[in-house]
Amino acid sequence: MSLYLKKHAFCKPQISEPAHFNTQVIVVIPCFNEEKLLDTLCALALCDQPICHVEVIVVLNSGLHHEQAILDQNMKTQNEFLQWKKNNTQQNITWHLIHVANLPTKHAGVGLARKIGMDEAVARFEMIGADGIILCFDADSLCDKNYLTAVHRHFFELHPTSPGCSVYFEHPLNSDEYGEEIMHAITQYELHLRYYNLCMRYCRLPYAFHTIGSSMAVRSSAYQKQGGMNRRKAGEDFYFLHKIIALGNFSELNSTRVIPSPRVSDRVPFGTGKSVTDFLAQNQKQYYTYNFNSFQLISSIVKLVPQLRPNGAELIMNLFQNSADSVLLLDWLKQEKFDDALHSMRNNSASDSSFYKRFFAWFDAFRVLKLLHFLRDHGKDNSPVMQEISNLHAADESQFSFDSDPIIQLKILRDHERMRS
Repeated sequence: MSLYLKKHAFCKPQISEPAHFNTQVIVVIPCFNEEKLLDTLCALALCDQPICHVEVIVVLNSGLHHEQAILDQNMKTQNEFLQWKKNNTQQNITWHLIHVANLPTKHAGVGLARKIGMDEAVARFEMIGADGIILCFDADSLCDKNYLTAVHRHFFELHPTSPGCSVYFEHPLNSDEYGEEIMHAITQYELHLRYYNLCMRYCRLPYAFHTIGSSMAVRSSAYQKQGGMNRRKAGEDFYFLHKIIALGNFSELNSTRVIPSPRVSDRVPFGTGKSVTDFLAQNQKQYYTYNFNSFQLISSIVKLVPQLRPNGAELIMNLFQNSADSVLLLDWLKQEKFDDALHSMRNNSASDSSFYKRFFAWFDAFRVLKLLHFLRDHGKDNSPVMQEISNLHAADESQFSFDSDPIIQLKILRDHERMRS
């Protein structure tokens, strides 16, 4: 057993069956109170097979506090899985189900379920001495036919040094299953996700990647090095992926597609399901997102980074002293004890590159989010997402074209993103 598993695993390995010697990709699927797991399994079963063995690990889970109806649904899902497995025997895919019930109320949730499955994947790879790919998926997601082959090629041919990647995603927009209201809500929310990512790129932040739990992948060695998955009940993907991004050489996989569900959900306090639920409950017409002017202020800080090592905090103080937003920015920097942090960065950096790394370890994705919330709460009000996309387009027309129709605009942003290498 690896040192990581000895120190950090939530439980002992659950699967006794030996791993195939050529296993290089393991798909981990947390599953809770899910009625359509078989649709997800069928999507994976229909995938083109890579030149390796693939394992799929479903982590059926529930907590001490969950009501009997949920436990009954989980048992139904388990029985459906076992029957489905008997009828689906792909040569290069092995299907597993781990059923973990009575998880502690404090931690029971998607983060812990992902952790149990990803730790199990580590144990499987350790069994055969492989540094394979742990591929995260969801029990209500679908994928393109080339999903598994694209993931394998991405890591083993195109990006052999990448510790992890974000996989391209698209929510369904024309499904009769969900109805027009949900389709409108998910269009607005996905516009927000892509706008946010584009703004991070506009600011030239080194961690401008999507952090979606159903569309991420990581090498087993990187997963272990960064302490594995957390136990958060929501936002586990955001916190986890930024630990992997910090290793450097993080990548994007845009040659395939994950199709997450747009359905309403109250399982977690934020995320896609909660956002769609709130959007519908509040009878919103447009999704309100962060003010683009806030990103312009963040960009102004980032542009100063090359000069901060020789000049220190005085540079920022002088730059912002006559601007309309100076009080806001300086108050926030003081609140975050920027002077002390910068002093430490300068004293402990032997080169510009090491200073750059230390600066963005401090001004990381979490702190950027804190600054956005600070600015939102002090006058930079959230605005309709289409308005802010228009503002971003006006500031940098070379990025993408603009259309006033939300669905057309979303397709434009999708195409723009897929063209990135």
